[in-house]
Amino acid sequence: MRNGLSTPATPSHHRYRMNSSQTSEGGVAAVDRALDIVRTVALHAEPMSLADLARATGFYKSTILRLMASLEKAAFIARRNDGRYCLGPYAHQLGRAYEATHHLVETVRPILLDLVDRGTESASLHVYHNSRFRQCLLRVDSRHSILDRISTGDLLPLDRGAAGRLIQTFHRQGARPSLSNVSALSMGERDPDCAAVASAVFGIGNELLGVISLSGPRERFTPAAIETMSDLCLSAAAQATALLGGQYPSRQEKALSA
Repeated sequence: MRNGLSTPATPSHHRYRMNSSQTSEGGVAAVDRALDIVRTVALHAEPMSLADLARATGFYKSTILRLMASLEKAAFIARRNDGRYCLGPYAHQLGRAYEATHHLVETVRPILLDLVDRGTESASLHVYHNSRFRQCLLRVDSRHSILDRISTGDLLPLDRGAAGRLIQTFHRQGARPSLSNVSALSMGERDPDCAAVASAVFGIGNELLGVISLSGPRERFTPAAIETMSDLCLSAAAQATALLGGQYPSRQEKALSA
């Protein structure tokens, strides 16, 4: 594996995709299926044929074609001259709007690079994806020869791992940030051979924007390494939060409450 920023890879989306007969909590079946099609196209590096989409989503071709009419009209999906489908211009506009609103990528990227330069494990930024999954939005591999297997774009369980549990705490439960709940440690939760420390990143109004994590082989997470990386991760998350307009809990707060 190489060091530096990993390139976007096609995640194992089919492993985590919601069954076509299910809908998200409070969702509408047709909307859920349309969004599943958009997600599937977005997670593939190359344009997809109708047959590719049917295999990836588990939907009938007739269902896909019916939904495609609306998706093309709204410019979420575009149909190429060769008949294959790719993301449309409105999807690009949404991506730019997201970046303009949160400034996540340009703000957090140098912070992750700095963490790795300090000799930590691999640094990642995870964001909420849906009620079941989080997505790795950014990833910087550590300088170690053996790494955990996470790439930019991967979908990971929301209920397992330090980053997932933090996202659940603030996205689902609406917890108030304090030094007692903005960081987490996981040892073998998502993968028995991996471990991670993580800290939450907030924006204006203390809205959760994402979670910075440091992850790698469990055997390297000694008590001393965990303490060092937890402090570095917390400081990195506090720095990102300040740059993004949020307010991080102060260390004085912990001292006063002790």
